[in-house]
Amino acid sequence: MHIDKAEVLASLRARGLHARADWVDRELPAMVDTHKHNSLLRMLGVDPDRAPDKVGSAPR
Repeated sequence: MHIDKAEVLASLRARGLHARADWVDRELPAMVDTHKHNSLLRMLGVDPDRAPDKVGSAPR
């Protein structure tokens, strides 16, 4: 599954984590692979299952 990096950035900025958002913006691709970057997303407190713009997710 992939999520738009903008969703990750918005989540971080909404929590006042601007420096982390700037780093994520530089380091991650526009579409973030949630499997590949699972540990990083967890560390950042981002739940990909709650992101509204999920791409490539299989129906449950």
